[in-house]
Amino acid sequence: MLSDLLDEGLVQLGVEATDWEDAVRKSAAPLVELGMATAGYVDDIVRGVRELGPYVVVAPHVALPHARPESGALRAAIGVVTLASPVPFGSEENDPVRFLFPLAATDSDGHLGALQALVELLRAPAFLGRLERAASAAEVVEIIREMEGAPE
Repeated sequence: MLSDLLDEGLVQLGVEATDWEDAVRKSAAPLVELGMATAGYVDDIVRGVRELGPYVVVAPHVALPHARPESGALRAAIGVVTLASPVPFGSEENDPVRFLFPLAATDSDGHLGALQALVELLRAPAFLGRLERAASAAEVVEIIREMEGAPE
């Protein structure tokens, strides 16, 4: 479950970002600050987007910044970031991005499990609206826990 990887310290609301790279770096900063990923891991995310295009944009207005586990993921974790103003990533179908879920997965199974859990939440029409209206990190964590536990 996504809530198992989430900590209030990884939630940032109303972040100001000048472009996609700034958004990625700011979204992933708590992963580094809390010892869940290295600075090199964040550099690898940026390098990957530059080289491969906006592969981290996984749904309309949603990015899942991540890199390969061996790039410096130290502990499985996911953050939740809302941007004050959306930024384009170069994804024709899904730009601009307003929500980022920076992910550190220590193995590929963890990455797939977190992605699957996120996809389930994104299928709920109310999810992103609730995140956008959240007033605190604690509220974001509660929304995710509640929606993960809700029957379909």
